[in-house]
Amino acid sequence: MGPEAALERYTIANDHLKAVLLDQGAELRQLSAGGRDYLWDGDPAVWGRHAPNLFPIVGGLKEDRLVHQGKAYTLPKHGFARDLPWTLVRLTGHSCTLRLKDDAGTRARYPFAFSLSLTARLDGPALRVQYDLLNPGEETLLASLGAHPAFRWPLGPGIPREDHWLTFEKPENDLLPALDDRGLLDGTRPSPLADRRLDLKDGLFSRDALIFEPVRSRSVRYAAKDGPALEVAWDGFPQLGVWTRPGAGFLCLEPWRGYASPASFDGEFRDKPGVFQVSPGACVTASYTVRILA
Repeated sequence: MGPEAALERYTIANDHLKAVLLDQGAELRQLSAGGRDYLWDGDPAVWGRHAPNLFPIVGGLKEDRLVHQGKAYTLPKHGFARDLPWTLVRLTGHSCTLRLKDDAGTRARYPFAFSLSLTARLDGPALRVQYDLLNPGEETLLASLGAHPAFRWPLGPGIPREDHWLTFEKPENDLLPALDDRGLLDGTRPSPLADRRLDLKDGLFSRDALIFEPVRSRSVRYAAKDGPALEVAWDGFPQLGVWTRPGAGFLCLEPWRGYASPASFDGEFRDKPGVFQVSPGACVTASYTVRILA
């Protein structure tokens, strides 16, 4: 019996889709249509996650160090939300809401009060995932937030990997931020897009993720020649990451509100590029939608 067997699983379904979420990390575990699961299976020998939720940072901090009001905290890459159990708030036949709130353990690594809710809702052939980040405290909440869904590559059995591509809604910048070997932003790299199209191949990811900052598009279509397709759209996320491990059987399409630290940044978390603020009592909402097209 594997470790996942002990996790709570929440299933929602309609006539088009079936989705399964785990309480651990509020992670989407399955998204299937017509008997085909479009989500990566999380093979632990390759990459053991499926669709982690990134909070309170996206990417890494320099030396995993967060500084707030002169005090240093240790916070690992992508934060802690993906590794903690979330509490079930509401479950219906076609929607599920889970919530993560601060406690003594989170405040030891991240000194802010927060309440982060995730609602997954099915609507026809689409799954919408909405994040609501509430600041219940008396101090301004500083954070980044991101989604990290991993889809199968190839999308269907017997389809060559090189027969897949992405089509962006709009033209994007000619230069993209580049990551160094520590996962920090350092310089730029040429964009591999040609007229809104990105032909997928492993070599694109030899230097880690492609980062579109800012991303002009609000959707991207992931398709295969003579095969299935899906569309990922987003709202409230100004960046997009695209990532895989070369040779792995997945492609991550990641709407972000925030990104890794610049390699030269050593300042207060408040001043880190990609951090946003939530006033006391306020709530910030962002969402992404996966639509199965074939």
